[in-house]
Amino acid sequence: MADITTALVKELRGRTGAGIMECKKALIEAKSDLELAIDNMRKFGQVKAIKKANRITAEGIVSIKIAQNKKYGIITELNCETDFVANNSDFKAFSDEIITTALNKHIINIETLRSKFEEQRAALVAKIGENINIRRLGFLTGDMIGSYLHGMRIGVIVSTTNTENELIKHIAMHIAARKPEYINKNDVPADVIAREHKIQLDIAMLSGKSREIAEKIVEGRMNKFINEISLIGQQFIMDPSNTIGHILEKQNAKIKNFIRFEVGEELKSSKSIS
Repeated sequence: MADITTALVKELRGRTGAGIMECKKALIEAKSDLELAIDNMRKFGQVKAIKKANRITAEGIVSIKIAQNKKYGIITELNCETDFVANNSDFKAFSDEIITTALNKHIINIETLRSKFEEQRAALVAKIGENINIRRLGFLTGDMIGSYLHGMRIGVIVSTTNTENELIKHIAMHIAARKPEYINKNDVPADVIAREHKIQLDIAMLSGKSREIAEKIVEGRMNKFINEISLIGQQFIMDPSNTIGHILEKQNAKIKNFIRFEVGEELKSSKSIS
């Protein structure tokens, strides 16, 4: 029998909201494969809403700086151990110096940035008494860069074309709230679509539907799924009667790229993050 750890059960409970015994059984059947256990629980109707695996591992600050010409933007995350230190003036000043230097000197590699500030980081650790880590760095270039900061914990930068400042900010606010994973449906990887399609087809078939009817049901569910994870297909939070795509089309505008940072979230690979 697969080794089912307490930590694995706890994570599955956090993602699904299911009971301890249900989670343990699902992990045993999936041989400790967390994602497979979630898929099976969804398939058999044991859970409906799945929380994303965004484990919060630290406190800290997300910072943003945009060049004066609005064609280049930087976003950083500086971590510490407690929210008390995250609100410390020295910690905030260090974060500001890091991102200002990264912007002015066009530093786009995280290791280069860490090396440049290692002595200051070590000195601040000694002064404050908590570990401090320059966790990540993101950058965007484009015709127009916009941004939004939600407090110090969530930040978004967006690269656009033919877009007014107010609309860019509203779209950045939307991204902060709705957490899209891709720009449009064509950006969604084939394996992500295939996995969700299999789950939805199994759910429909288990309800007693014929294959033909099940496929029609799944088609509608897949359209909804793809729209929910892609920015263009999402309903605009400030005008739910329109999608982001419709709003952009009205202004002949386009979103080229975006980066969203949230303090402590699990890292994902991105071509725009070094």
